[in-house]
Amino acid sequence: MNKRQKALLTESIIIIVITAAAVVAMINLKQWVSRSEAIQVMEQLGQVVLQYRKENGSLPSGDDVKGIQEKLQEEVRLDRLQYRAQWIDVDSAPDEILAYTEKRFRASLLDDGYVVLHLDGRVEWMSKEEFQKLLAQQRRLSPQDLQILQDL
Repeated sequence: MNKRQKALLTESIIIIVITAAAVVAMINLKQWVSRSEAIQVMEQLGQVVLQYRKENGSLPSGDDVKGIQEKLQEEVRLDRLQYRAQWIDVDSAPDEILAYTEKRFRASLLDDGYVVLHLDGRVEWMSKEEFQKLLAQQRRLSPQDLQILQDL
C-alpha cells in the first residue's frame, strides 16, 4: 500500500468510528430524555392526585387517573401505568407506592427500571431490583398468596 492509500484508509476508519460514536451518543441521549420526560409527567400526575386527595379526602379512582394521565401526556406516554390506590388505606406510610411504570431501554447504556410515584407525591427512578424489593415489602398478601408465591 502506498502512502495515499494508507491515509485514505485511516481517514475512512476515523470517520466510521466517529459516526458510530455519534449514533450511540444520540440513542443514549434520546433514552435519557425519555426517562426524564416520564419522571416529569409522573410528577405532574402526583400533583393532581395530591390535590384531589386534599379536596376529597380520598384518592381518585383508576378511571379518573386514566383521564388525568391522558390530559397530561400529549407528547410523553406513560406506558402501562400501574395505579395501586386499591391497596392504599388510612394506615399507609407516605413512602407507599401509589403508581409506577416500567421503562425499558433497548440498545442503550441506561439500565431498565421504574418511575415510581409515592403516596406523598415524591417521584423517583428505581432499578428493577430495588423496585421489586420495595414492592414486595408493601404488598399486602394473604397467607395463601404467600404460600403460592413460595411454591413457585
